[in-house]
Amino acid sequence: MGSHSSRAAGSQGAGERRRRPRSTPRPLAVLYPAIVAAARWAGAGTVGLVDVSATGLNLVVDRAAIDYGGGREAGDPASPLRVRCRLVGGSPVPTGPFPEVAARVVVDTEPLDPTRAEDGHALRALLPPDDREGIARLEAELALAAAAPPHPVRGHVLEALPEALAAVPSEALPVVITTWALSRLRPHARPRFLDRLREAGGRVAWVSVEGVGVAPGVPTLGDRPASGHSIVGLALCDPQGVRVTAAGRCWQRGAVLEWILEG
Repeated sequence: MGSHSSRAAGSQGAGERRRRPRSTPRPLAVLYPAIVAAARWAGAGTVGLVDVSATGLNLVVDRAAIDYGGGREAGDPASPLRVRCRLVGGSPVPTGPFPEVAARVVVDTEPLDPTRAEDGHALRALLPPDDREGIARLEAELALAAAAPPHPVRGHVLEALPEALAAVPSEALPVVITTWALSRLRPHARPRFLDRLREAGGRVAWVSVEGVGVAPGVPTLGDRPASGHSIVGLALCDPQGVRVTAAGRCWQRGAVLEWILEG
């Protein structure tokens, strides 16, 4: 696996904009209820998580301690990774139980390996040296990820997604996660992502946290693009068709959540 600089300078997949791995906060407090809701929607007790990102750190979502305030908590209270999120609006957020995780898969042209010191150094280098909170959070994320390393699938997401889905055991519901990942695709290529999910053949869920109007098929709730917040989307694809809905809105990369999905 190459260095961070070689990743940044590496080749791009068709339609994908050049980017670097990010070390910004993962929206784990947003993903947790969305994955719980997706599993309930599908009637699944076991899932396989497929993270479309270079870091794969969204895959520790079930192993974090999440505090929504007001005594509302989710995840593992003993976890070294502490996540806080402020809820707005009146709808209750589903906080568990989280489905059993049978597989953790990361798909990217150059997925990072949390067990490699070089990859950890690359992520640390993206943080200001005086950001003690951010560094502590990243160290906890890397430690959790290294304890159960994800299965890497290398390739452009539009080409590699079938292989990533095939890495999920047949008894588990594949749950594909995108967090601001589709904005790296050019607008004309984004509908092809949903096509790939449709073409999977079996049941596949998709949990998205993307800018307004970025995730194909996800309702915009009447919000304007580039409005400064993101839409939390849920989709379930099966042989009978595709169901897509908006589960909420989030701000500040997941530090504030408005959950709107009922039931």
